[in-house]
Amino acid sequence: MPLTPPRPKSMPLNALRAFEAAARLGGFLAAAEELGVTPGAVSQQIRALEDWAGAPLFDRRARGVALSPLGSEVAGGVSGAFDALGEAARRIRAGAGRRSLAIAALPAVAQLWLAPRMAAIRAALPGVEISISALETRPNLRREMFDLSLFLDRPRGGRFESVLVEDRIYPVCAPALARGIAGPQDLGQYPMIHDTAWPDDWALWAGKAGSGPEPRPGPGPGHSLYSLAVDEAEAGAGVLIGHDPLVAAIVAAGRLAALSPSVPSGLSLNLEIAPHQPTDGPAGRLAVWIRDQVSTGRS
Repeated sequence: MPLTPPRPKSMPLNALRAFEAAARLGGFLAAAEELGVTPGAVSQQIRALEDWAGAPLFDRRARGVALSPLGSEVAGGVSGAFDALGEAARRIRAGAGRRSLAIAALPAVAQLWLAPRMAAIRAALPGVEISISALETRPNLRREMFDLSLFLDRPRGGRFESVLVEDRIYPVCAPALARGIAGPQDLGQYPMIHDTAWPDDWALWAGKAGSGPEPRPGPGPGHSLYSLAVDEAEAGAGVLIGHDPLVAAIVAAGRLAALSPSVPSGLSLNLEIAPHQPTDGPAGRLAVWIRDQVSTGRS
């Protein structure tokens, strides 16, 4: 009579993923943002993994968490394993021979920078199926099945990252409003449009605006989509802080007026390509095309 003894309980893969993200990013909140779940869900998953292992992987402290000795010992190997798994998945997709390109972009970049260039991109990559996903945070291109990303954020200095252009910020408004604004001191007479993605824009600009009376950013309408805030500024609803990579073309077209001075924001428009992309593949070709367009001032 054959015997079927119970097998050891398998390792919870989702819990291992939560542990890896929390170990790499330094906390449950950052891991939750990357994984698209709540911090409580991450904590619960890691508890399940610790129960399975029979030992703590994190030390819980009043001001956050830190890896336990066992967690520190295994974190690097777990990260390497997930990197290898992501690479294997990418090779499987590449082996299928599908001519496709998956782009991740900040919503404002997708709407204001990428969308106006899509016709030219399709012409540069004939026969390639292009998909765009708007994300609030950069994906991990070693794991997630995106081929490249475009984000207006702080550069990470990674091997596969290119800084396309440094960001500068300045007030923008409809040309009709601009005629009544001689300098920063006149901004208070108009509503100040706020964008919730960059809530400190007005304070940052005001602090760097230079000589003369310092403008005092006041209350005004707020929008969770920067493109909507730009639309409202075009419509004459008030003054918005413009991010140059996103509004320069609109200003050049005369739909918005730029007000001086402009100041650096500390951000940049960053292009990141997934590791091990062939230079003659769709992602490699698009990266070269974008860098060429930006460097020659054609984009």
